Amino acid sequence: MELRKNKRKDSLYTVIALIAMFAVLLVMELTMKSTSILFTVLKKGVIYALVAVSMNLLNGFTGLFSLGQAGFMLIGAYTYAILSMPVSVKLSESVYKYYDCAIGFDLGILPSLLLAGIIAAIFAALIGLPVLRLKSDYLAIATLGFAEILRAFFQWDAMGPVTNGANVLRQYRDLTKVTIPFTDIPFPPTLFCFLVSGICIAIIVLLINSSYGRAFKAIRDDEIAAEAMGINLFKHKELSFVISSFFAGISGAMLAMFQYTVQAAQFKTAMTYEILLIVVIGGIGSITGSCIASFLFIACNEWWLRFLDESSNNILGLNILRSGFRKVVFSIIIMIIVLFFSKGIMGEREFSWNGIRAFLHDPFGLKAKRLKKEAKAGEVNGK
Repeated sequence: MELRKNKRKDSLYTVIALIAMFAVLLVMELTMKSTSILFTVLKKGVIYALVAVSMNLLNGFTGLFSLGQAGFMLIGAYTYAILSMPVSVKLSESVYKYYDCAIGFDLGILPSLLLAGIIAAIFAALIGLPVLRLKSDYLAIATLGFAEILRAFFQWDAMGPVTNGANVLRQYRDLTKVTIPFTDIPFPPTLFCFLVSGICIAIIVLLINSSYGRAFKAIRDDEIAAEAMGINLFKHKELSFVISSFFAGISGAMLAMFQYTVQAAQFKTAMTYEILLIVVIGGIGSITGSCIASFLFIACNEWWLRFLDESSNNILGLNILRSGFRKVVFSIIIMIIVLFFSKGIMGEREFSWNGIRAFLHDPFGLKAKRLKKEAKAGEVNGK
């Protein structure tokens, strides 16, 4: 009974915290300049949080080492850009200069966003049929190879009437074009990103806590034991792969909305490595860790360490600070985190109100250490 009361209380606290966060975001967007770098970090951070959580679902909770997230983000970005681009733009030849656009309609923002995830999931289902029979490093290499094939496929001239070949897609509906449903009132862009990503992450959390999520964890821990318990290994691996790709496709579409342009060259292997790095830093098997690490990664990379690239900040005439130096410092910071937090910032733990309460009652863990020492002393005396 007490446990049920605590769960209800924690759920209430979570809802209140989310409402407060969205309210603060709304006030910030109404009062601060839209060009502030803070909004850039928040939008990109929450988009990367979604793709990191989707990757964690596959790598951390199902135990499948996949490196194809950038490819599925590419599918989502292109699907959204093509389907949300106004017909007048497609006919004007301002974007499709060298091809006659084969898609003569546009679906608007939300349907295009949803289809971005669905098309990515369909590709994942087809790719998963041969690939998911592989294990460990072989699976990683195969998914990485498929991601590169997808990038080359979308730049292929024969696909030009659909993807515009290797040329840039632009003038589709970006974050500035999002409006409140049934009105022409602009929807706050940062709030929109947080709302979409928040809903998607909440669905992933519900999935992980369901019977399917328990099956995923069982496969991760021991495939032989999971199969002995009656879990269909291939079916659940395929399901995890498809769901992860669906949300990667949606994050790719949101990234396209954020960047205002889409080009296949943007979705290189380095993007997958960045996402994997976020997952490792946050903690493989922790949703909270992936979210925290995403914002820290983007804030350091896009904001906090930018001053290191400016040679005007050199001290005593030493020519140390120059373009690209922040990458060196950023790499050192990552190595320090990995050395001192071998399992990531959160490990396999999640955010909990009980943890906050315990921290407030005993911030430095002194009380817990004292109780542990007393219990040990009692055992010795008892003997």
